Order: sequence, then C-alpha cells, then structure tokens
Amino acid sequence: MELNNVKETTDTGVLIVGAGPTGLALACDLARRDVPALVVERAPVLFPGSRGKGLQPRTLEVFDDLGVIGAVLASGGRIPVGMVWRDGERQREYRMFDEPEPTATAPYSTPWMLPQWRTQEILLARLRELGGDVAFGTEVTGLAQDADGVTAHLSTGTSVRAAYAVAADGGRSFLRRELGIAMSGETVDPNPVLVADVRIPALDRDNWHMFPATDDSGLITALCPLAGTHHFQLTAQFPAGTTPDLSLRAVRDLVAARTHLTADDVTELRWSSDFRPRAALADRFREGRVLLAGDAAHVHSPAGGQGLNTSVQDAYNLGWKLGAVLRHGAPESLVDTYEEERLPNAAQMLGLSTRIHRGEVRRGAATRQLGIGYRESSLAAETREGLPEDALRAGDRAPDGPCGTETLFDAFRGPHHTLLAVGTDAELPPLDEKSVRSRTIPAYEPYGKGLFLIRPDGYVGWAGTDARDGLTAYLARCGVTAIA
Repeated sequence: MELNNVKETTDTGVLIVGAGPTGLALACDLARRDVPALVVERAPVLFPGSRGKGLQPRTLEVFDDLGVIGAVLASGGRIPVGMVWRDGERQREYRMFDEPEPTATAPYSTPWMLPQWRTQEILLARLRELGGDVAFGTEVTGLAQDADGVTAHLSTGTSVRAAYAVAADGGRSFLRRELGIAMSGETVDPNPVLVADVRIPALDRDNWHMFPATDDSGLITALCPLAGTHHFQLTAQFPAGTTPDLSLRAVRDLVAARTHLTADDVTELRWSSDFRPRAALADRFREGRVLLAGDAAHVHSPAGGQGLNTSVQDAYNLGWKLGAVLRHGAPESLVDTYEEERLPNAAQMLGLSTRIHRGEVRRGAATRQLGIGYRESSLAAETREGLPEDALRAGDRAPDGPCGTETLFDAFRGPHHTLLAVGTDAELPPLDEKSVRSRTIPAYEPYGKGLFLIRPDGYVGWAGTDARDGLTAYLARCGVTAIA
C-alpha cells in the first residue's frame, strides 16, 4: 500500500501493533535486550476487562524471567473451587482441575487467577521500568514492506520505519487482513456468551458460583470472584441467534432471573462484552518482515484458559530471536523458526481448548503448558545417542532445580543463554559471559548427565557430552560467538 501525506518518519527496530498481553510481553523482552521497539495501541487506554483471567504455570515461569512474578503473585490468587447452585441452595462443590504440589522442577504447579486488565497493568509498568512505553490512541492505517523492513502509516499522520513488525492486534487483526493471511477454524459453540465484570457485595467470594439452567436448554451462568479485586466475572450463555444486551439494567435483570440474587445486588458494572466461542488458526505466522502473534494468529475458546497463555508463549519465543538478529547479527533464518515452532503448538492448544469446551476432556497436565516443547524444530540439536525414552532432550523445557545457593531458574533468568554442565567434567569453551553464562552442577535426575545449552526462553537448544559436537556452530546460529 502506498503511504501518502506523511508528516515525519520515526525509525525503530520493531513495531509492535497492540498493547495486549502479547504485545506488552514482547515489548518487555525486547527492552531488556536493548532492542528499540515502538508499541502502538489504537485504544486510548489499556483493555479494561478481566477476559483472560487464568495464568498457567508455564506463563508464570515466563513472568518470573521477565521480572514481574512478584507483582503477579501479590495481585492475584488461586482459582476458587466451583459451587453448583439450584433453587437458591448450594448443591455441591467441584474442582475444575487437579492441583499438584510445587516441585523442585516446577515451582509453579497450578494456574493463578489474575484479571487480564491487571496483567496488562503489571506488564506496562515493567515496560516503563525498562525504558519503554505505549503510544495509545495510535492506529496503523497502512503498511508497506520491502526486503529491508516495514513502513507503517499511523493515524497520527506520521509513519514508522522498522526492521520488523509484529501484529499483536487481536482476533480482528488489521495487519493480518492487510497481508491477506486467512484464518481457518470452526464455531466451537453456537451459543453466544455475555461476559462482564460486576460488583456483588451480597455474594461470598469463596467459590466460583455456577447456576445451571432450570430448563433443558443446558445454558450456564457463572459468577467467578476475581482475585485481588472486589469484582466478579459474570459469564452467561444465551440461545443461538441471540444478541446479548450489555447494559447495566440488562445485566441486573439477567442475574436476578438466573440466580437467587436480586437485581439490586449488582451494584456496579465495570465492563461488559459478548462473543461466540470459536477456534481459528492463521494459515501462516509470517509474511516477509511482519509476524503474527497472539489472537492475531490464533483464536481460542476460553475453556481451559489457553488463549492468553499461548499468546504470551508466542511473544517469549519471538523476543529473543528478534533480539539475536537485530542486536547480535544472528542470521535472519533464526526468525523463520518462530512459525516453525509456534504454529504447531498453537494448533495443539486450539484443539485442547475446543475439546475442553465440549466436555470431551478434563483440564489436566496439558493445560498447564509445562509439557510444550520443540523437539521437532530445526533449532533443536540433540547430539547424544542411545538415550532412554524419558531422557531430557533438545527441544524440551528446561526444568528448575538446585544450582549452588540459588536455583536453575535464577541462573536462567535474563536475556542470555546458559550452558549447563550436569555431572560432567567436560571441557567448556571460553564464552562471552554477556551472551552465554556457564553453570556446573552435580548429576541431577531430571537432566541426567551432560551439557545442555538453555535458550533464553527456557528450552534446551543443544545437548551433548562434548562441546566440540556442534556447540559453537549452534551458538553462531543464535548470534553468539564463543571467545577462542
């Protein structure tokens, strides 16, 4: 698209379109790598609703690395136990998922509740600490790209020139449509859903309250206390073909009609919206120098709490790769591995969300996202042979564990790679400590013995018994040069 009437042009490394959890997480990751990025958001403020309120353990690990885990844990709480009501009486409690105890390898073992608006506030505060910010009220109205970068026309009448652009602008992504990238998917449920943040002082906050329909419609209304707030998230299914009324009066009438509460018990409506559950996946996650992330690349049913979490994983996978290319001279082919790794995982999580929505599977270990890995990626270099079936391999998530007076996650935290020597006296090459930090620990069952290069996003990139078996070449792919 030709860009006309441009007043001035700003240069940056990465243009991030959208200040949701995806865009903000990516901006934080780039900022700590000293990669200049411009985040533009068409809305005048951060998204005000609770929408994606469940943070999975793998996302908590990401937030630990990004330096926001303290605020996340202080601001949220555990997912409450469900309570089923009928005719104004409590019928039974039920747990939506098992709650395993934390372990040495997985210190964050269960989901954590935090309203999406608060997650975004925390990420924005962290971005500002790192020297970044968001240009609110700024929309991309045109886009052009060439072999060297992207030029975007903004609603302010200015333009921005960037090496890469990332579409993190949601399920109705303007950039995705501009690029002509289609989404394939299905309607998960024909029944529209109203979702709203309401204040109901008369209702206890000990449970996630469920109100099944008294007729045979199967429609469910639920009120979930939002940890760290005075509000509940109201979700209510409607018959197919219905357009829910989002007004305060309608929400009050709905609560009175479907629960034992009265209309006056709803004292505040903070935010409301409606949606029709669907699952959709972009045909590709990259077009030239524009990459899709988050809802712009995949749209989930909210069941199972996978949408926001999968989106944060997109940002975390992409951030270090863009940083390696733009700051350390890694080959551009490193960015190609983003789609290679994330598209299959997004497809897997979409399928899981849909099966949970339809009641075909229960929320379990897969929803915690600790088992996500990239063994089939071209970026997974496993040089050992004859490994037992359950051995940790290149492409797997690197487990936590003891590391001297700290933990492995402490050692991994930051924008660097970590070369981990486990139970071996193998000679290590001299390394640039700013890019690769080495740690040596005794033999540790989750790892076994050997050398493991941990990528900046916490996955084993290269694994071997001798550093001469391709480690230097692997590091070069990631923009890291061993010091001879």
